[in-house]
Amino acid sequence: MNTAGHSEATARRGLELTPFRGLRYDPDRVGSLAAVTSPPYDVVVRPDGVHHLQSADPHNIVRLILPQAGTPSARNEQAADTLRRWLDQGILTADPVPGLYVYEQRDGGGMLQRGVIGALRVSEPTEGVVLPHEDVMAPVVADRAALMRATRANLEPLLLTYRGDGTAAEVVERTAEKPPLLATTTEDGFQHRLWSVTDPADVTRIQSDLAHQQALIADGHHRWATYLRLRAEHPSPSAWDHGLVLLVDTARYPLRVRAIHRLLHGLPVADALAAVHGLFRVRHLDAPLPEALAALADASCAGNAFLLAGDGAFHLLDRPDPDLLARTIPAGRPAAWRSLDATVLHSTLLEHVWHIPEDSPAHIAYIHDTAATVAKAERNGGTAVLMHPVREDVVRDLARLGVTMPRKSTSFGPKPASGLVLRALEI
Repeated sequence: MNTAGHSEATARRGLELTPFRGLRYDPDRVGSLAAVTSPPYDVVVRPDGVHHLQSADPHNIVRLILPQAGTPSARNEQAADTLRRWLDQGILTADPVPGLYVYEQRDGGGMLQRGVIGALRVSEPTEGVVLPHEDVMAPVVADRAALMRATRANLEPLLLTYRGDGTAAEVVERTAEKPPLLATTTEDGFQHRLWSVTDPADVTRIQSDLAHQQALIADGHHRWATYLRLRAEHPSPSAWDHGLVLLVDTARYPLRVRAIHRLLHGLPVADALAAVHGLFRVRHLDAPLPEALAALADASCAGNAFLLAGDGAFHLLDRPDPDLLARTIPAGRPAAWRSLDATVLHSTLLEHVWHIPEDSPAHIAYIHDTAATVAKAERNGGTAVLMHPVREDVVRDLARLGVTMPRKSTSFGPKPASGLVLRALEI
């Protein structure tokens, strides 16, 4: 796919954002708004995180996005029953009129992010309107699709970025000067505020600006793939033609890019190191985690580098054997893709050196929190593979070329909190 094709598609039909009647918690019916929120489903560290969130409030959104039952069908049925019960009881209520939503996140360190939540027309990557940059795992898409079918709802927005700085941004800034619909501070220290945009003129200003824009999926590739699958299952026009998203203008609010780490179950660090002997340079680091990560960052400036942990120490892998890379990295892809750490990890280390299937939850877990990855590896006798984040410009350039990165290559943030606004397809 070439960039000219992308440009033509974008000029022909850009982002189409539609107002909807958001489902929101009634603050008088729950302990606190903060107590019913959750990180996105794939960031929650299971099972510890699920148990913690469930105990925070009996109505925590995790009971919908990560229902706990013996079988997949039972889990999805449980989520659907829970959603219906909360609607009947008034725990969740629909806003009276359709609108778009301005969403703000702020932390104690001066980070401020604002964006617009709405129902976005679902489009294929070939249209060049919404660009994926990572591959997805079919079992995860199937799992999310089954949950959405059962609940008939988009339970949490995925995160898209675009570069505009136009009239949509002006509406966002003006709206944020008004009293919000809700304001809460979650236990991670982030402050969240939400406003509705219902004025037809302001809605039109946002829609007209976005109609010329192209977006990058920053977080939520599996949910976007789920939207595509569900749209294909339902004759158009239908509510499945749209999916819940948060659009952030990174010309005004640059996102943070962090790595997603790997936890290799059943592979002790000693075995992992023995397998790479002679293929990578290996250095033992007798240092705490922050210093080890600094060493990883330094090594990444010169080429591919990884940090292994799980035996109470850190081991820096860098300077891979060029012949090994030539044998194991697929040819015919852009040099920027072939040199990615995630490419080397998946094509070289996981597939050829450690022989670990990347899509098997029994063998590998993908964890965003660095310290949690190390702790779990030490507790379970596995190997933590810590990654250095890739730059956002590299991600965007590859996406515009139509080249997807290995799955779970990046973690953009801050991610929208789940539980602040939901979209029911039949309301």
